[in-house]
Amino acid sequence: MITVNNVTLQFGKRVLFDEVNIQFTNGNCYGVIGANGAGKSTFLKILSGEQDSNNGQVNIEPGKRMAVLKQNHHEFDDNTVMDSVLMGHKDLWNNIQQKNELYAKQPFTDEDGIKVGELEAEFAEMDGWNAEPEAAALLSNLGIKEEDHYKTMKELDGSLKVRVLLAQALFGNPDILILDEPTNDLDISTITWLEDFLLDFKNMVIVVSHDRHFLDTVCTHIVDIDFSKIKIYTGNYTFWYQSSQLALRQRQAANKKAEDRKKELQEFIDRFSANASKSRQATSKKKLLAKINVDDIQPSSRKYPGVIFQQEREAGNDILDARGLTKNIEGKTLFDKITFTVNKGDKIAFISKDGLATTALFQILMKEDKADSGDFTFGQTITPSYLPSENGSYFNTDMNLIDWLRQYSEEDKDEVYIRGFLGKMLFSGEEVLKKSSVLSGGEKVRCMLSKMMLNNGNLLIFDEPTNHLDLESITALNNSLKDFSGTLLFTSHDHEFTQTVANRIIEIGPNGYLDKLMTYDEYISDERFVEDREQLYA
Repeated sequence: MITVNNVTLQFGKRVLFDEVNIQFTNGNCYGVIGANGAGKSTFLKILSGEQDSNNGQVNIEPGKRMAVLKQNHHEFDDNTVMDSVLMGHKDLWNNIQQKNELYAKQPFTDEDGIKVGELEAEFAEMDGWNAEPEAAALLSNLGIKEEDHYKTMKELDGSLKVRVLLAQALFGNPDILILDEPTNDLDISTITWLEDFLLDFKNMVIVVSHDRHFLDTVCTHIVDIDFSKIKIYTGNYTFWYQSSQLALRQRQAANKKAEDRKKELQEFIDRFSANASKSRQATSKKKLLAKINVDDIQPSSRKYPGVIFQQEREAGNDILDARGLTKNIEGKTLFDKITFTVNKGDKIAFISKDGLATTALFQILMKEDKADSGDFTFGQTITPSYLPSENGSYFNTDMNLIDWLRQYSEEDKDEVYIRGFLGKMLFSGEEVLKKSSVLSGGEKVRCMLSKMMLNNGNLLIFDEPTNHLDLESITALNNSLKDFSGTLLFTSHDHEFTQTVANRIIEIGPNGYLDKLMTYDEYISDERFVEDREQLYA
């Protein structure tokens, strides 16, 4: 158990947390959420002891071992991948180091022999003989090839280092597991493996993530940072989101009687509890939800962007024909002879084990790159609008946001008109006078979405649109694209986004492609396609 007593954290006049009093109990998985800047990562640092609060204290049950997902990707550069994982269990690693030092001693005394015997007994108690096989299994499941297990960390690229550090945190069955954005740089199949691992994990997990499907799958509780307070709610993210939105609507309807509000909330809880039977954590979640008191449900102060895509003109029946597109980079084939026709109203998720492949395809379609062979044709009525995964080149300017967005408006350049699009993406007041060159990653994506809304395209193309966005912006974009009446091509590692938006899946690889008219969940769960999917990358 972790007990947080009267914890307060303040930077100057800004109060992040004010007299927080909460408890985390063993066996639960807690998802920490909050708007950007609310202090999610800082709160994890306080729990782990990496950062001190101004007041209050955090008490951890004696004898409990805590593991934390490291954020410094260079901390273990001089260690091998295998050793880096083993170092996640400090007591075991210290035991190994002490034994090695003693065995290397010359001369080796009787006293040394007694000490080694004690260390070997402790090593066996910590299941040390199975440590390397366990570490190797974790690494392999996280996509680290066996031939890389004994390389030094500095020999790996950044995305692989993240996976090693995740294996380090998971290693050795810690009593408390603290994970800050563990799904970053993971593909969907690896995220699914991590979800299954955490579902089987019997101890405490506290996690920050912007992946709603991940939070829904693994979390039994949501830890909400809002109003400088921290509250724990039973249920997963979707339950928290829907219940908080219902509570907000009720608060706005001031004339609604208290008993009516309570009845509506209770009916919502009952419905959600019944639906919990569909979850992989069905039994535990249903029991937890059944115990919720309607008075626990509170409206959130979150602001959700207004993402509204409108088509300047409706597209004709001819959207896009691609014929035999092939692309190689530095001798590596990204995709080979892919052919597809986009139909009116299609919402196609392009997926690949190699993110470079989908990015390259979209760059070819937007004429930012050329295919090695093959061609494509857009219909005459088509106006494409594109959100790239890398947008830095759009912001190499000191223009303020009004002038930055104004340059993409072909007709109406009036400031009030431009401010309207920025306001929808939560840029208001003096914020619109910010220099575009100093924006954060999330702010840049929101500006790019403003640009797309201004363009009124009838074919939208998105390359990893949820990167850098907070949960509120992801939810707003997701809901908007579900409702969009035009045609959509996109790629995303966000499971919930892909499942709820796409009505067609095209998977591309170096050995071909698969094109299926179905949802994402139907596609990945259909055993008929398992062998065909493997052949794409063989």
